[in-house]
Amino acid sequence: MDSAFVEQVTSTRMFTGRLAVVAGAGRSGLAAAKLLHKLKATVRIVDSNENLSTDILEGLGPDTELMTGPFCEEQFAGADVIIASPGIPARKIAPFIGNLPERAIISELELASWFANEPKIAITGTNGKTTTTALIKHILESAGRKAFAGANYGTPLSEFIAADGKADVLVLEVSSFQLQNCRLFRPQAAILLNISPNHLNYHEDMDEYLQAKLKIFERQSEDELAILPADMKNELDPATFTKAEVKWFDGSTFEEQPNLPGFHNRLNIEAAWLALEKIGLTREEFEAGLKTFEGKPHRVQEIGSVDGIRFIDDSKGTNLDAVRAALDTFEGPVHLLLGGVFKGGDVSEIIPAMRGKVAEVGLFGAGREHFEPALKDEFKISWYENLEKAVRALFANAQAGDIILLSPATASFDAYSGYEARGDDFKRIMEELS
Repeated sequence: MDSAFVEQVTSTRMFTGRLAVVAGAGRSGLAAAKLLHKLKATVRIVDSNENLSTDILEGLGPDTELMTGPFCEEQFAGADVIIASPGIPARKIAPFIGNLPERAIISELELASWFANEPKIAITGTNGKTTTTALIKHILESAGRKAFAGANYGTPLSEFIAADGKADVLVLEVSSFQLQNCRLFRPQAAILLNISPNHLNYHEDMDEYLQAKLKIFERQSEDELAILPADMKNELDPATFTKAEVKWFDGSTFEEQPNLPGFHNRLNIEAAWLALEKIGLTREEFEAGLKTFEGKPHRVQEIGSVDGIRFIDDSKGTNLDAVRAALDTFEGPVHLLLGGVFKGGDVSEIIPAMRGKVAEVGLFGAGREHFEPALKDEFKISWYENLEKAVRALFANAQAGDIILLSPATASFDAYSGYEARGDDFKRIMEELS
């Protein structure tokens, strides 16, 4: 697909009567279906969950079709375009699309971006995306600009577009899943915060993961801005993936903020500043908004103390690099909680950040086989079947001044509906200890 095709689609109502197949019936997929219905496409939703009820079609139009079960040719038969929800790689769909070219598989973000004319700031990376997105939105609104923040986190962009949303700036958190199926997505300022092993249960390898992230810069022009981490200068050659102006950030521009502790947040703040400077905010406007920003929950968040022992909720720390960043924020002694659905990486890489700081490790739930062999020779380590038992055991061993840190390095789906539920449970356990 190219820009001429998109122009034709948007100006000639080319979706009218065309069959658009949406793969995945989560919030993103349903948002895409709603937008496609508004564009007068014929919509078919396909999902591998055979237990889905047709109730999900409410509000999508009487002609919207739902087909469930493992992907097959029948589900995609006759499609003119396929919208792949985040988490569904094109390679899982491609075997069933017949003569339709694989480039006809696009993401919900790509579809929605065709109809979004506002300036766009897009943020990707392994860690810090949601904090940086929320920070940029807050500072824009503090400066009197109306901002929409969403895409990968919160409201899908298609939902905003279908509802005729209005904003001065779109602030878009974008994932590798979304970017992998983008063709023309083009932000005025694009940020890559960092890269570390993550989602390797989805991507074939680290190179595929990185290349998906770099697609955020692919369609930018010379008058747009690519914002890149200085610690990747030796491995990234911007000339190979963007025409945009390039600025590198290293965390040296701003001092640590009490509402955003840790060097990782100094990096996030500097990246946010470069993006907002690009679209016309002054340093004074930026700093005024920065001072009043409250950090997002479950991200190195101090939730309270019991008997002088501090409890830190970093449930959003779902990979090894996030654990390293959380540990760098504290002096210790730290009683570290790890466990859940492991997403890949070399556990031994967090050992340097743990040395001299972590008093013990409490493993809980799934993932024991990944953590215990790598850590048992250097650290006191124990395993518990669930988070509550682990927290209570670590609390019994801790003293006033110690820290109990939930930074699990994993997804939560072995025991919880998401990292938020895991963090909320951690807080409940702490409150019952007091």
